[in-house]
Amino acid sequence: MDATMVGIYLGFILLLSIFLGFELISKVPSTLHTPLMSGSNAISGITLVGALLSAGTELDQRVTVILGSLAVVFATINVVGGYFVTDRMLAMFKKKEGHK
Repeated sequence: MDATMVGIYLGFILLLSIFLGFELISKVPSTLHTPLMSGSNAISGITLVGALLSAGTELDQRVTVILGSLAVVFATINVVGGYFVTDRMLAMFKKKEGHK
């Protein structure tokens, strides 16, 4: 399999995953968004561990270290941002003082 076919194959998988992800997320009822966000935060935490392992490799490959470091940054942003969004969504369900 040559490089062009691999690129086409990977591009097809990317487009299919984007379409499938959009369709799945759009069908989720609003009451399930908070648990879904919590689950995606857990997955991002796993990604963060893998990125740390990749960035801290002992091999002298600059590309691996650079991509691993970028993955650490983006996964950290995703985990922290997801935490704040989940916290804000859960705050919407708390009773306000003075109301029954």
